Amino acid sequence: MNIHEYQAKRLLKEFGAPISEGRAVYKASEAEAAAKELPGPLYVVKAQIHAGGRGKGKFKESQAGEGGGVRLAKSTSQAAQYAKEMLGATLVTKQTGDEGKQVNTIYIENGSDIETELYLSALVDRANGQVAFIVSTEGGMNIEEVAEETPEKIVTVHVDPATGCMPHHARAVAAALDLDGAAAKQCGKLIPLLYKAFTEKDMSLLEINPLIVTKGGDLLVLDAKMGFDPNALFRHQNILEMRDKSEEDPMELKASEFDLSYVKLDGNIGCMVNGAGLAMSTMDIIKHYGAEPANFLDVGGGATKEKVTEAFKIITTDPAVKGILVNIFGGIMRCDVIAEGIVAAVKEVGLDDPLVVRLEGTNVEKGKEILSNSGLKITAADDLEDAAQKVVKAVQG
Repeated sequence: MNIHEYQAKRLLKEFGAPISEGRAVYKASEAEAAAKELPGPLYVVKAQIHAGGRGKGKFKESQAGEGGGVRLAKSTSQAAQYAKEMLGATLVTKQTGDEGKQVNTIYIENGSDIETELYLSALVDRANGQVAFIVSTEGGMNIEEVAEETPEKIVTVHVDPATGCMPHHARAVAAALDLDGAAAKQCGKLIPLLYKAFTEKDMSLLEINPLIVTKGGDLLVLDAKMGFDPNALFRHQNILEMRDKSEEDPMELKASEFDLSYVKLDGNIGCMVNGAGLAMSTMDIIKHYGAEPANFLDVGGGATKEKVTEAFKIITTDPAVKGILVNIFGGIMRCDVIAEGIVAAVKEVGLDDPLVVRLEGTNVEKGKEILSNSGLKITAADDLEDAAQKVVKAVQG
């Protein structure tokens, strides 16, 4: 689960991180009053969406004025005008895709006197089971481009959970960022508190881009992006309350209501599988035969007929789907339950695209019998390879 920049900054401020003063605005009529609460004289007006590249993004609506999703205002009235232009408009960035995201919240932040922009993030390095701080002197830029073009400018500092964050970790980060004097001392305090926030709140990602050094020599968190481990959210009700469902994919949101593991992808073959490993294998073999999966969808080991029906309906509501592959290996899951769910879903929503079903395992013969007696146009497959070949051939003509 992700949260907005203004929410992430509030959370970091609770841990003692240096944050510029700012105000969240939900209505254009509130913008000028909010700006007047800040010291000024410069104000930064930021569109709040769950995507990076806001400053370089473009608005679809002509009434949104000139400029991207991050604008510098020289007065409270100008800040209010920018907020009015951006609220309700659709911002398109590299990370949103062509459809963009509607801006429902604006963050007006006090302007900062920037001397240097730096990059800092923390994430879980699953290869060694440690939290890794990834830092670079190339802040404010697309870190993927920096990694590709000048990888030597990116430094990783690992923190062993057995020891926690120690002073030498902070010194290593400060050295990698070429900090000295007061800024290096402040970095010595910042890194441990970021580590504490990361671990206590069960984050999966914390990205600060940029972390700045002001002309006065102080460190300041100028932007913040946070993601959280969904399996740990039951421990953090205050974070769950920050969830903005309007930022989430509608189909992924629908899937979560039925406890389905669903991720939208860019292909045109919908997949319904039981088990994450089998789902990955199914997507791999679809790609092997020259097509692309439209989704990852794991119905789980103990799915009911109703759950399978909802999973199938989610796949068929995706306009990108031109064919469907159901691949079930019945261990705990029974093949007849899957078959009943498929038949119920098809009868409810209809079926215009090719459907290939491969069943194996518990009650497989009963499941095949249900499908064959349904009167529906369903292509049976003997194994996964056969299923993949058949659905790819049907989709590609």
